[in-house]
Amino acid sequence: MSAMARPRPRVAAAAAATAAAAALALTGCSSSGSSGSGDGQIGFVSAKGSNISKAEVGHRQDAPDLSGSTLEGTPVKLADYRGKVVVLNVWGSWCGPCRAEADDLQRVWEKYKDQGVQFLGINTRDPEITNAVRFEQEKGVTFPSLYDPAGTQLLKFPKGSLNPQSVPTTIVVDREGKLAARAVGGQTDDALESVLQPVLAEQKQ
Repeated sequence: MSAMARPRPRVAAAAAATAAAAALALTGCSSSGSSGSGDGQIGFVSAKGSNISKAEVGHRQDAPDLSGSTLEGTPVKLADYRGKVVVLNVWGSWCGPCRAEADDLQRVWEKYKDQGVQFLGINTRDPEITNAVRFEQEKGVTFPSLYDPAGTQLLKFPKGSLNPQSVPTTIVVDREGKLAARAVGGQTDDALESVLQPVLAEQKQ
């Protein structure tokens, strides 16, 4: 095209930027981590040889204002769980590693749900809600999940934070509503507990 080509309208440019951000936040279903944004930042500690990153107390960013409806149509907000340690799991019914980790997530949820812990899934890129509901039924998942087919909730995470890096990603939010840890890729129950237990052991402020 020549210099005579007209510039794109601002709306189109903004839409393109949003689409690019969504593509980055929703890197394809993978059981391995990416060289993501968060790990090299001040206050972040990555476990060597793993896909786990942690932020120490005093260096944590606020979790985003996640809200919407669950797969069952019930309104839910992350803020409703303030005072509890929240485990956020980003998943899709189309994702093999998500299916593999579902049993482990359910076991950890059942073990800790009476100890001040709340699990909350974020179902993404499932255009048909029935697929996500079927996934929960087949896997016996009992914790709620936000239905987020377009990835709108995931785009709320602060840039450079312990934000989702792929599907699946599991994020631990501390009692103060701050992003404390992130595990990228499918998790076993032992690995998930190793991330959850230190945050749960922290004293309430």
